Amino acid sequence: MPPPLEGVKIVDLSRVLAAPLCSMLLADLGADVIKVESLTGDDTRSWQPPSATLLEGDIPLPDHPPESAYFLCVNRNKRSISVNFKTSEGLEIVRKLISQSDVLIENYIPGV
Repeated sequence: MPPPLEGVKIVDLSRVLAAPLCSMLLADLGADVIKVESLTGDDTRSWQPPSATLLEGDIPLPDHPPESAYFLCVNRNKRSISVNFKTSEGLEIVRKLISQSDVLIENYIPGV
């Protein structure tokens, strides 16, 4: 039996807590969730502790710390892209994704 939301495409522009949890549940139910992040990535990538264990031989880099357990949890089953929201090209990518999706999830303050 296919998952109940198979074939539903969701663009996830959310960050921090409630909205990422919402899109995680939809992804768990089979939706195709595409998380769109800025070039610096989601703020929660660096929330520590706890964080994912580095693989043997991995060297922690100052600009690439281990990803937080919270980030990995609420972004499971999602695809992810980074976009420069400050350029017309980046905004066009986001507009195209939204036009091809069934659902948009965002949690920005009004006016952003």
